[in-house]
Amino acid sequence: MNPTKPEPQATNRTDTLKLVAASAIVLIALAAFYIFANHSLLVRVLGLLAAAGAAVAIALQTEPGAETVEFVRGARSELRKVVWPTRAETTQTTLIVIAMVIVMGVMLWLFDVLLLWLVRLVTG
Repeated sequence: MNPTKPEPQATNRTDTLKLVAASAIVLIALAAFYIFANHSLLVRVLGLLAAAGAAVAIALQTEPGAETVEFVRGARSELRKVVWPTRAETTQTTLIVIAMVIVMGVMLWLFDVLLLWLVRLVTG
């Protein structure tokens, strides 16, 4: 066994305790928000935000939290690679879509008129 690497069971147990603690902080903060309803709203909201920040900080110290941070970093790097269309390309594409919607609407209307004419012809 490698002495520098913690046991998987111990890490999992520690992560679970951290997530439970973060959840407890959020629940206690929510309860306090409503219990102290007669106090200033600003103070209650600031307390709630501070508790949420502490809970997030604790949750990010877990393995799932680290994986989430890594996922967000990867998503941001992929987003930077996207080639966004220019304003002219966006305008042209939008106009083409609008034109196609109008053309298809007219075609479907004509088809509907034709079917209505055929039904009236058959039914008298």
